[in-house]
Amino acid sequence: MKEQRFYLNIPAHRYLSYYEGVAKNVIATAHDGTTVQFPAESLRRFLTHDGVRGEFRLCYDDANRLISIERLGDTGGK
Repeated sequence: MKEQRFYLNIPAHRYLSYYEGVAKNVIATAHDGTTVQFPAESLRRFLTHDGVRGEFRLCYDDANRLISIERLGDTGGK
């Protein structure tokens, strides 16, 4: 299993395009500079009235299939 950590700050009005299905994937830059892409629907449980914000850990298998995503906290980042 592999993992990447990254910070997201997606305002609620921007996440709406993901929620409505207009945008299917989120692309983020991991702390190590690697670009990660994953299904936007995996963030729905983290959505608040302010949007999606915080540090996340994404776990994936050797075929780059998403295993899990978890929110680690709401500190630091951009």
